[in-house]
Amino acid sequence: MERTLVMIHGMWGTPHVWRHWRAFLEARGWQVSTPALRHHDAPPFAPPPGLGTTSLLDYADDLQAEIARMPAKPVVIGHSMGGLLAQILAARQSCAAAVLLCPAPPAGVFALQPSVMRAFLRIQLRWGWWKLPHRATYKEAMYGSFNTCTDRIACGRDYARFVHESGRVLVEIGLPFLDRSHAATVDPAAVTCPMLVIGADQDRLTPGAVVRRVAQRYAPVAEHREFAGHGHWVVGQPGWQDIATFAADWLERRLPAADTASA
Repeated sequence: MERTLVMIHGMWGTPHVWRHWRAFLEARGWQVSTPALRHHDAPPFAPPPGLGTTSLLDYADDLQAEIARMPAKPVVIGHSMGGLLAQILAARQSCAAAVLLCPAPPAGVFALQPSVMRAFLRIQLRWGWWKLPHRATYKEAMYGSFNTCTDRIACGRDYARFVHESGRVLVEIGLPFLDRSHAATVDPAAVTCPMLVIGADQDRLTPGAVVRRVAQRYAPVAEHREFAGHGHWVVGQPGWQDIATFAADWLERRLPAADTASA
């Protein structure tokens, strides 16, 4: 049986963000699934009703239900917000291993650094933002997601595919102390599968120091690696191949084919 892998996109993303990684991993023998999170299959400028109040837990429950239909626990790779969802799934014992790429932190890991606050300031100055859908402007995306991008045309094409995100999710991630549902809370003791945590030293959305604290939270099972010269867009910026190769090599050392093919 082929090794199975589920890839979880981040905020404003769609499965399209995985086009490079998916082709690369399939060529290495992985069977790859790239689901769209709830409401993320809508057109970029037409947020669907209900998106603004959708929760991280809705996303996690949808992913868990999809995984439950698989013949074996998959490996999960998550980018940004998808990295937090991967942590939630790992704590639910739903994956054989987890790879976190520039992950959003769980509750309890302080992340309100100046670059993060700048990236979301406009959104949070809008009354009712916590229950409304929101989409980054081009300027915000270039500052936060694409700050190390050398090909502005290619990054502009990626930005054009950005969709709206839930205001509630932004509260759950950025201000978890205001969230009564504790959606971003992850019990580190419940995470027992191998975990690789990858950061980037030029990341403005999940800065390297935040990613290091995420890795420390899961220290008994987690390994950490930070890539120099990279920003948040490790899924597609130049040099993504180096990061994908490192992650694939790590997975194949930690989980031989026989392990990922059995429940």
